[in-house]
Amino acid sequence: MSNTLVGVGVGPGDPELVTVKGVNALRAAAVVVVPVMAASDGKDGGERGRAEATVLHYVPEDKVVRVVFALNERTDRQRREAAWDAAGERVAELLREHGSVAFATIGDPNVYSTFTYLAQTIAELVPGAGIETVPGITAMQDLAARSGAVLTEGTEPLTLVPVTAGAAVLKDALAGPGTVVAYKFGRQAQEVAAALRETGRTEDAVWGSALGLPEESIRSAAELDETPLPYLSTLIAPARREGGRGGKL
Repeated sequence: MSNTLVGVGVGPGDPELVTVKGVNALRAAAVVVVPVMAASDGKDGGERGRAEATVLHYVPEDKVVRVVFALNERTDRQRREAAWDAAGERVAELLREHGSVAFATIGDPNVYSTFTYLAQTIAELVPGAGIETVPGITAMQDLAARSGAVLTEGTEPLTLVPVTAGAAVLKDALAGPGTVVAYKFGRQAQEVAAALRETGRTEDAVWGSALGLPEESIRSAAELDETPLPYLSTLIAPARREGGRGGKL
């Protein structure tokens, strides 16, 4: 049997939102890798991330391996890629040794996930290795459920924007039709609030952070100000809806 790496989406933080298939994949793997933020010296900063905290609800700690990724490196591309390469080498080593490795990622492994880069590296380092993914519940789905916001109706499009791409990208999306979801906007909350005002999308918009965790915060986008928010904050700006029930069918 070939070596197999499985990317498992463990949801936005609430351990109850891991799917049954996800739990089974975590328990079936010989080793579960969780991504860890690099400290300034490039080593394990010691902080327990959401993925690790979620995984520990389902597998024993001695089965979990922390691997450093430059998750907080936004400016030095060379340093970031060197960290990815080192992480890939470590996971390849685990895969050769144990045969089956699960990589736990918050949200979904195919939506803005570190797993994408890891899978590409493993394909090169361990020829013939099987690479699979188990989908996970995303932050926008969880925020919609907790806030009552409806993501899509009828023929409405849905646009997902990482605000790390720049507030201008978000503004262009907000000027268009349908619902707009913004990820990772905490550090640019002020620019996001301005984009919502300029496009007339503030009224029904909602943002949330730490969903399903004790420090959860879900509030109207009208309350956005210059106060810094958690980096992983999520925004939903629902489509403009007129015509009553079924108006977009």
